[in-house]
Amino acid sequence: MIFQYENAYDIAEKIKRMPCAILPIGAVEAHGPHLPLGTDNLLAERLALRLAERTESLVLPTLPYGQVWSLQNFPGSINVSNEALIRMLYDIGESLYRQGLRIYVMLNGHLGNAVALKEAARLLYKDIPELKVYYFFYPGTKQVIEQVRETPASHASYFHACELETSYMLYLAGEYVDMDKAVTDIPHIGLEADCTPTPWEEFTSTAVLGDAKLATKEKGEQIIEAALNAMAAMIEGAKQRLPNGKET
Repeated sequence: MIFQYENAYDIAEKIKRMPCAILPIGAVEAHGPHLPLGTDNLLAERLALRLAERTESLVLPTLPYGQVWSLQNFPGSINVSNEALIRMLYDIGESLYRQGLRIYVMLNGHLGNAVALKEAARLLYKDIPELKVYYFFYPGTKQVIEQVRETPASHASYFHACELETSYMLYLAGEYVDMDKAVTDIPHIGLEADCTPTPWEEFTSTAVLGDAKLATKEKGEQIIEAALNAMAAMIEGAKQRLPNGKET
């Protein structure tokens, strides 16, 4: 159920039946010539809708801006600070709790947001321990990624506009992908990039970290469905652990 389309007269009763709210969180940043600036927003939002269907959860309006320091100098990228993002995520969680929600899912479409999400969750855990907070970024996908990926990862932790993310888009939002413009850009990212601030223009001119030409809808489906299964299992488990063992 999409939260913003409900009215104030009905929502209180629906929250009693649906104690979990999912917040899609993305970013506006360069994703090469074949993907839109709002790729992370599209992925987070489409994924949230599917997860909500599986778990009978509420989908909040997408938070469309993220921490994109690494790509802030590329055309079209819009950056917000970790501090601003943490404050926003914390305040949303606190407000949801006051409204009666007991499970708060921050569904992230942009790895650069990870630090802020984790810190916001920790603050909420300290101040409102009764609120179960998740920060999801494609959990449970490592094994299937290893099976379907045809090219080595450019970096141990992050991927971008590459074989993987383009496959996710082909599955979840294929109407926004132009595979005729997909490129192969597999940059060398040295160890120093993990040890000192390193804008991405120092190792890529395209913002693509891999071979986007190898992306397929089928690869995206396998990985995304694995993530959905993992997330849904955690949410359903959290529902069962609510006070008195009730899901409502």
